[in-house]
Amino acid sequence: MAIKKILISQRAPLKDAPYVALKENYGVDITFHQFFVVEPLTSREFRAQRINILDYTAVVFSSRHAIDAFYGLCDELRVKVPETMKYFCTTEAVAMYLQKHIVYRKRKIFFGNGTPESVIEQIGTKHKGEKFLVTQSDSNGSSTLTRLLDAEGISYQTAVFIKSVPQDLKDMDLKEYDMIVFYNPSDVQSLFENFPDFKQGDIKFVSFGKSIVKAMEEAGLTIEVKAPTPEAPSVARAIELYLQEQK
Repeated sequence: MAIKKILISQRAPLKDAPYVALKENYGVDITFHQFFVVEPLTSREFRAQRINILDYTAVVFSSRHAIDAFYGLCDELRVKVPETMKYFCTTEAVAMYLQKHIVYRKRKIFFGNGTPESVIEQIGTKHKGEKFLVTQSDSNGSSTLTRLLDAEGISYQTAVFIKSVPQDLKDMDLKEYDMIVFYNPSDVQSLFENFPDFKQGDIKFVSFGKSIVKAMEEAGLTIEVKAPTPEAPSVARAIELYLQEQK
């Protein structure tokens, strides 16, 4: 079956040149539409976790959404974050985003290269005695990072700060699309909340990232293309390689 219409479950990227090239070179139509949005927990939802932020001396952030939610909840709960708090971020971009809320000081802000292992390296032996609060979304569950923290004997507690809220997709006809790209387990949740009787049929699914694969397989969805790979580090490249093979 020729691929003519592709649905990508995210907002259109600011740098869309690779997708423009796909349209021009392969004559495909590409639609971007978020399947869910990320929102901060309400103070009531957060309090239900019985987490006292001031019990911790370090916070781990993996996204900008988590940073905004953390400080928003601190304001709502009238929690004054001490200047001695240390921050460990998965990437430099996430770490730099802290400047929106605090004065950036290298002595208390540390960042990795995007992998859980790099965060553990930043903690090292020097910061192993801290009490860590690991910020998460409601779709995280257990993670490689928490397993590594356990293995290193580091004291930590996970806390949900952000939640995934399914978008209303009922005005969409998914049967119009030959290929659909999913990134997050919340994409699967949104799909079946909007279309409880959804049948894949001839639709080709693309998964991007490890976390989404399990969710799709458990939902009975067959994955045609898995990315990233060394040959296809991006969704656009993965689609391009697939289209090349179908010629």
